[in-house]
Amino acid sequence: MVEVEAKSLSMELTEKGGVENNGFVQNEAFDDKETNTSSQEEMPKTCAVDVDPTAMEELALKPYAGMPKEVLLKFSSQARYRVTREILFWLIIAAAVMLVCATIAIIALSPKCLDWWQASPIYQICPRSFKDSNMDGNGDLKGIQAKLDHIMYLNIKTIWITSFYKSPLKDFGYGAEDFYEIDPMFGSMSDFENLLAAVHDRGLKMIMDLIPNHTSDKHRWFQLSRNRTGKYTDYYIWQDCVQADGSVTPPNNWVSIFGYSSWQFDSVRRQCYLHQFGKEQPDLNFRNLDVQQEMHDIIKFWLGKGIDGFSFSAVKFLLEATHLRDEPQVNKSQNPESIRAYSQLYHDYTTTQVGMHDIIRSFRQTMNQFSSEPGRYRFMGSDGEDDIEATMMYYGTTFIQEADFPFNFNLINMINPSGNSIFEAINLWMKNMPAGKWPNWVVGSPRAARISSRIGKKYVNVINMLLLTLPGTPVTYYGEEIGMQNIISEHVSEECINSDPVSFPQKSPMQWDGKVNAGFTEGNSSWLPVNSDYRSVNVEIQMTQSNSTLNLYRELTLLRTELPIHRGWMCYIWNDSNVFVYVRELDGLDRVFMMVLNFGQELTIDLKAIVPSLPSEAVIRLSTNFSNAGKAVNTKLIKTEMGEGLVLEYKTAKPVHTMEAFQGNCFVAEKACYSSAFNLLYMGC
Repeated sequence: MVEVEAKSLSMELTEKGGVENNGFVQNEAFDDKETNTSSQEEMPKTCAVDVDPTAMEELALKPYAGMPKEVLLKFSSQARYRVTREILFWLIIAAAVMLVCATIAIIALSPKCLDWWQASPIYQICPRSFKDSNMDGNGDLKGIQAKLDHIMYLNIKTIWITSFYKSPLKDFGYGAEDFYEIDPMFGSMSDFENLLAAVHDRGLKMIMDLIPNHTSDKHRWFQLSRNRTGKYTDYYIWQDCVQADGSVTPPNNWVSIFGYSSWQFDSVRRQCYLHQFGKEQPDLNFRNLDVQQEMHDIIKFWLGKGIDGFSFSAVKFLLEATHLRDEPQVNKSQNPESIRAYSQLYHDYTTTQVGMHDIIRSFRQTMNQFSSEPGRYRFMGSDGEDDIEATMMYYGTTFIQEADFPFNFNLINMINPSGNSIFEAINLWMKNMPAGKWPNWVVGSPRAARISSRIGKKYVNVINMLLLTLPGTPVTYYGEEIGMQNIISEHVSEECINSDPVSFPQKSPMQWDGKVNAGFTEGNSSWLPVNSDYRSVNVEIQMTQSNSTLNLYRELTLLRTELPIHRGWMCYIWNDSNVFVYVRELDGLDRVFMMVLNFGQELTIDLKAIVPSLPSEAVIRLSTNFSNAGKAVNTKLIKTEMGEGLVLEYKTAKPVHTMEAFQGNCFVAEKACYSSAFNLLYMGC
């Protein structure tokens, strides 16, 4: 019986073109030659043995290498192979599901990455004073392009260029003659496009000024309006006024920010127009929807060119009360006829009128149309107001977006800094800022004196240390990174003709090197004289000095990449008339940075008595005195001199923001937590 079955199996394999597997027969020689199915040779004789059929079947079905499909299929259905296969299948499915779930969890728990306008300092440039490329003594757009490597050296990713529209250059050029043209002094539209391309090629961003409140009186719209031409008739604020014997009686007592009446009689139209700035800068009528559309078209034009954002200036002046009532006097006993200065009135009817924020939000909506492309978010900044609560309204609300932030000038407004005044300026912003919004800090601008001239050269480095270690976006005006000073010049800038020149200090052209004209121009002269200290205060020489203001600034911008400073908590530790002390720390990270900044007299402070959990020693990561960097200091005896700043680094398992004693002193804008196990940030800690 067994012999018949064996013969039958052998014949079956032979008929199917297979090779007879004599390996199933014990002690049988196997012919290595391929079996010829047409051969009539006698098949090898088999030996009949008495074998259990079941055992023989198991022996016959033992898998072997190179088995044909038909044999393989017989094995695949066996339980031991089927179960193993199913287990592997479901393990793979489970692993895939776990991987997907882990990916979703990581995405869901990961904090939002900081946007480009949050991650980098902003470097503000006055184009006329930065670099001259054509030897006419005036800086220009090509000059900015030639110096982009300096921006890269500073580890800065965003530049902000002040107004370069075609204009008569009155009041810093903030009255445009044509919003669609580049002033010839600064170059051409082609120069602008080349600059923007070079900026983007380096991975940088560029924002520009936009002053929607007014135009130049040379603007085409104004010329058409004064002649009552079509829709342009009401593009500006016109009112009847009385003119007699060469004098004009204005419609009310409103005063421009530069002083005297904000109404100017126009001999062509025979009416007065409103100007809240210079008389050459008539206010647009933003209650006219055509004017609003014109401004939206301007925004679209420049965003279409590829600009990365705008700083909107003078927006609180966009609307005025239609009733034209006199504004209330600050000193009610003052003779109304003697009102001349802007500070002598409360400006209840000429600033922050109902509907003003709606206009700004509409600007934001237009900008959002260009922000949908990944990586191309368009930044929007704005001016603030004197009142902190009114300023915070420019952030918008939880549901209605407005500016990404209103620029914070609290630090600029300080003339006599101290540890207490610095604390108060910072705390005022942080405690009033809406939850989830992003802070910013400005220490220089076209309208403010330079740090070294405003509060003293000895404070330049410590102010820069403060600026670059606070949470939020720091804004640096060109030249502050090398400690430039104002100049005293008999030459009055055309930019200041409409205002008191004393109000807007002269800031000389950028000092690049020790050559003639400080490397600003290769021409015979510059539009403003360079500062006499340019041979010792310039970029070239400070790059070679390890303890220079420039290299400290650069080290501080590098420090901003550290997670606690990049997006961590800030907690106030101590402030008095001399020092201001605060920490930057991140949940889950045991490394902490503590800033000890001296704005007064030499002082030794026991920080361990203030924060008992401090380690006994900390390392000086950075110091305004470079020779101290890397040294270990006793936290019970931290000594600082006037104008000195220290960045201390230490490790602790108990961060300050978790301590009950400091709960009211800690702030975080974009909260994140660090996982050392996975080396990533997450939310929800």
